[in-house]
Amino acid sequence: MATSNLDIGLRIRDDIVSGTLAFGARITIDALATRYGVSHMPVREALRELQGEGLVVIEPNRGARVRTIDSNFVDNLFEIRTALEVMMVRRAAQRCTPDDIAGLHAIEDALERHIADADHAAVVAENHRFHQTINRIADNVDALPIVDKHWMLLAALWRNFGYGEARFAGVANDHRHLIGAMAVHDQEAASVIMAAHAAKAKLELLQRIALQPVVAMRKRRRA
Repeated sequence: MATSNLDIGLRIRDDIVSGTLAFGARITIDALATRYGVSHMPVREALRELQGEGLVVIEPNRGARVRTIDSNFVDNLFEIRTALEVMMVRRAAQRCTPDDIAGLHAIEDALERHIADADHAAVVAENHRFHQTINRIADNVDALPIVDKHWMLLAALWRNFGYGEARFAGVANDHRHLIGAMAVHDQEAASVIMAAHAAKAKLELLQRIALQPVVAMRKRRRA
């Protein structure tokens, strides 16, 4: 079966998200074609699509590179994510059932057990499941792929720059307040909490990015 441009685009995106292709890394069509076992054409088309998403930069006569990370990129990601997640949580607060609320409580209970166990990978997975559940309750099938794509990119950034020590406790606190607002169908409160939740995440990620050169220098000094 022929490999489509979409398939190759997804594989390149997955490699960027996983860190296999690092932010700022130079990439060539030859290398990617060899890596994925395809001709140059689907790779070239996939890179053009990823350039349109702002994930890849194509430079004339120099090939392509994974984009570097700056505050403008993070601002743009969060602006889109916040607008969509606020809209989704409003819909979810209006539509949710007692069973939906019980499901969110169960996910949050698991998330907080993982925090207590310092199992950060499991915390991240449960956090994703918590937000996916809210978005499923909202039932906007056109918004879901956009939210999921940005979630993957942000997950890659968090993995690259790390988490602050107090982040997970704040996430759990916000989740409990979100569940409370949704349980009484308070759309306004749910949207305000979600917006604040995203704003705090953006500020912390920007702080982690700003600290990265300092952290790297300290590691070199200890080596």
